[in-house]
Amino acid sequence: MKPTVLIVDDEKHTREGLQRALEHEFDVYLADGAQQALNLLEAEHFDLMLADLRMPGMDGLQLLKRALALSRPPICILMTAYGTYETGVEAMKLGAYDCLSKPVNLDELEVKIKKALRSNQMEKENVELRQQLDTKYGVENIIGQSEVMKSVFETIQAVAPSRATVLISGPSGTGKELVAHAIHQLSPRKNGPFVPVHCAALATNLLESELFGHERGAFTGAVERRQGRFELADGGTLFLDEVGEIGAQVQVKVLRVLEERTFERVGGSKMLSTDVRVIAATNRDLPQMVREDKFREDLYFRLNVVSIVLPSLAERRADIALLATHFLAESARENNKPVKELTQDAMNALLAYAWPGNVRELRNYIERAVVLSKGDKITLRELPAEVRETAATAGGQMLPGKIARADITIEEAEKQMIVRALRETNGNRTEAAKRLGISRRTLHRKLHVYQLTDL
Repeated sequence: MKPTVLIVDDEKHTREGLQRALEHEFDVYLADGAQQALNLLEAEHFDLMLADLRMPGMDGLQLLKRALALSRPPICILMTAYGTYETGVEAMKLGAYDCLSKPVNLDELEVKIKKALRSNQMEKENVELRQQLDTKYGVENIIGQSEVMKSVFETIQAVAPSRATVLISGPSGTGKELVAHAIHQLSPRKNGPFVPVHCAALATNLLESELFGHERGAFTGAVERRQGRFELADGGTLFLDEVGEIGAQVQVKVLRVLEERTFERVGGSKMLSTDVRVIAATNRDLPQMVREDKFREDLYFRLNVVSIVLPSLAERRADIALLATHFLAESARENNKPVKELTQDAMNALLAYAWPGNVRELRNYIERAVVLSKGDKITLRELPAEVRETAATAGGQMLPGKIARADITIEEAEKQMIVRALRETNGNRTEAAKRLGISRRTLHRKLHVYQLTDL
């Protein structure tokens, strides 16, 4: 589909000449004055408006103000045969993309229009990307209604606006990186980079180069200068995952950056500065490592300005039903499967299982079950053997109609997920149904069943 351009000029020959010059690239509409242009702009959206500055009645600057006040404003370029520097500056201050002198150079005009449209498209894509990141990594995507998780949410909300260093601790699979992303997305640095470093995956010499960069010739294989993660994260957030795995040599350099905001590349002598917020995570007992002289005490205190402790999934069993329902809807949507719910036996089995791998393990098991499912429900058959065996062992303790070892029924979990989806989509039922992985008709029926029709 061609971009739409509205040409506004009271001179017939001018507007028709511009139409002939542009119609091979754009879908062109004409208006002989500001009022006709406003009528068209209010009736439909235009990608760009090209308007004369001097027109009878409402002039180009007044039209510009009205056009930019629309809910979906067009890109605006003004033209004038009486152009002055002051007029162009005023138009740009009001929000015009550019101001051209008449007679207009047609080749230049086409280039400017294409550049303006391309710039606008990139801006839209950036906004959409950030909205997607907000949805993916915002605190609202961390599922949980247990008391321990409510405390975690409150800490995230409180610490995010600051520049304080945060230490996130907890067993593997509890969502430490997701929490770090949420803090970043809720902070004033959200438009800056989020740069993760998985410290356990790199040997000491490689980690030092990864964090601080290196100069050409600093070591064998260093054939060119390379920026480190502290440089790349400037203006944003650096996430040090499994920070307890950092060796003593690198600990010293990390401490220096936290204290002085300066560092040197490996093999370099130039002092570099960085404006970076550090969030660290660990599944190790750092205080014990400090006592054993395996981790610097001063670095520990620098990292542990604000502490967030994530519980194991076994410590937040009241959230398992919500998490399972959320992961089911997400996986069904991503894998294009018609699965809508878990059977009572399947949900009871999930709640009886110990979850040594925590939330990550639950997500993986639900995705596996969705992929293997042959109908619209997850049954015990689709769950891994270890989960089924736990259910068999605890079978005599199961309560019919209720989820074992939790204070929430499957129906209540489903109801809460529906309420959550509607709130996240501002009541848009079509979008909420998509998020839940069900049809709009099914959502409509469930709203009546759960008496949620007022949402």
